[in-house]
Amino acid sequence: MRAILLGGGVSLLISLLGTRVAIKKFTQWGYGQEIRDDGPTSHHTKRGTPTMGGVVIILAAVVGYFAAKLITQTVPTASAMLLLFLFVGMGLVGFLDDFIKIYKQRSLGLRSKAKMIGQTVVGLVFGALALSPMLEDDRGQAPASHSISFIRDFDSFVLPTVVVLLLIWLVVTATSNAVNLADGLDGLATGSCILVFGAYTIVNIWQNNQWCGQSDITYGKCYEVRDPLDLAIIAAAITGACFGFLWWNASPAQIFMGDTGSLALGGALAGLAILTRTELLLIVIGGIFVVETLSVMMQVSWFKATKRFTGTGRRIFRIAPIHHHFEMLGWEQVTVVIRFWIITGLCVAGGLGIFYAEWVAGT
Repeated sequence: MRAILLGGGVSLLISLLGTRVAIKKFTQWGYGQEIRDDGPTSHHTKRGTPTMGGVVIILAAVVGYFAAKLITQTVPTASAMLLLFLFVGMGLVGFLDDFIKIYKQRSLGLRSKAKMIGQTVVGLVFGALALSPMLEDDRGQAPASHSISFIRDFDSFVLPTVVVLLLIWLVVTATSNAVNLADGLDGLATGSCILVFGAYTIVNIWQNNQWCGQSDITYGKCYEVRDPLDLAIIAAAITGACFGFLWWNASPAQIFMGDTGSLALGGALAGLAILTRTELLLIVIGGIFVVETLSVMMQVSWFKATKRFTGTGRRIFRIAPIHHHFEMLGWEQVTVVIRFWIITGLCVAGGLGIFYAEWVAGT
């Protein structure tokens, strides 16, 4: 627990102070946000707000983790290094996207194909390493499993390595893009990530082998998960980094995380789900990101279908993702953000409740 608190605390402090420095420097360098022309007109006033604040989130979380390991004099584990690789790797893809937007002064950065290639490379390398026999522990257990997982592996669904790699790719790309879609209002994605990563900190504490069996409760298969304490430190460090960043990102935002932050956070969230054997539970805990993604998929599908059969494309929402729809209905941005935070809190509470009942109580 000491290492978890250290990781979160150091990360929070670095993010809180570092973001203020980033705002000043990015403003001087002209690293301002470009706004999409088809978005709500109220967002045009945000043009020029410093972006790429995700760099601070990434640095704060990474430094926070290694500071905790250094102070507690423990060695980083394979699972933790894999998660950090995915976190930083997806952040680099997002950084390229943000830099192109700034350099070319447009709201579109990397082409969708190029961004997908970057996400695919990082995701597949992560998946291949997580499944590699080279990283198996003394019990012959790799960081990731070959099974479909909810709160633990379904032993009857052991899959071939190729299929598992494709599933890992799907989880990584889908989750990173989902967080990216949610990053459209001041503090929306940041606040939601605080709740979700906070939940995964708790999940990893519960999965910690040192905690399992300390009472007379009948526990689930705690041995299924590799290095839960180290994963908890990273989850806490990311939570702390988001807390510090939210101080400056809350409405009216003085800085945006950009794709650098949203893709990195989405990648880390996917990595935590894969390494904790909770890929399907992520749908519950990260429910707000699922809703944001579905709103875009529904909008695009309905528009294409109606255009094909009637000649005129029609929309389900006034604009997608769905948080912009509520803006167009006249809701204040702060109202949308707070209500989406409430929904995220309910999803997190539901996910933790399911996990506790099924894993810890062993029911």
